[in-house]
Amino acid sequence: MRMSKRIGVSFHRIVAEVMDTVKIFIDPGHGGTDQGAAANGLLEKNLTLTIASKVRSILLAEYQNVSVLMSRTGDETVTLTQRTNAANTWGADYFMSIHINAGGGTGYEDFIYSGTAAPTSTYQAYIHEEVMKLISMTDRGRKSANFHVLRESNMPAILTENGFIDNTADAALLKSSAHLDAVARGHVNGLVRCFNLVKKTNVIHHTVVSGDTVYSLSRRYGSTITDIRSWNNLDANYTIYVGQVLRVK
Repeated sequence: MRMSKRIGVSFHRIVAEVMDTVKIFIDPGHGGTDQGAAANGLLEKNLTLTIASKVRSILLAEYQNVSVLMSRTGDETVTLTQRTNAANTWGADYFMSIHINAGGGTGYEDFIYSGTAAPTSTYQAYIHEEVMKLISMTDRGRKSANFHVLRESNMPAILTENGFIDNTADAALLKSSAHLDAVARGHVNGLVRCFNLVKKTNVIHHTVVSGDTVYSLSRRYGSTITDIRSWNNLDANYTIYVGQVLRVK
């Protein structure tokens, strides 16, 4: 019953070419008293929130007709049932749960609910492909599992495992802002393929070069420094780095 509902809703979205607002529920794994995995000076709950926030920022800044709800936006304790209930009540079109792995392996993998067919499996393939295009991690493949967030969500759902926190090489990447940007962008690019998302026409991006500051970019493009910080999820010090692609208008 649950799988047939997912298939019906999702194929309607494909046929309709997403004329209505697409509702994406983003679930940063763990949080609050549940820190998730921890190693190499990193906490899973912090990394998942960072990646999820970047995905949300890109979607809202760059794409038309998309709405985003997150299971948490800070360091909050949220049960698995609360997460799926929130997505189901909201009527999300897609559930994306973001995690970091542990246990001695290395690389990226993602999961859908065991036995689920297209379009959920098609969406998984799109997201998997787009993430792997942008990151330098081992491809552990597309998998299935009986995880609560995949089983109890009433819409197509995916859970991504974005590297192993207890692997030295993976952890080094997880400490890189550029890598986390790439992970988020890969997730977004996958969603764009899933739901035929259309870019906003009035958005301007700028690739940071030596000497650029947020203030100089605000003057150059006629935006405020607050806007540029918000669009790009910058820290309180407005830190940017050479090669970073910023929305500036």
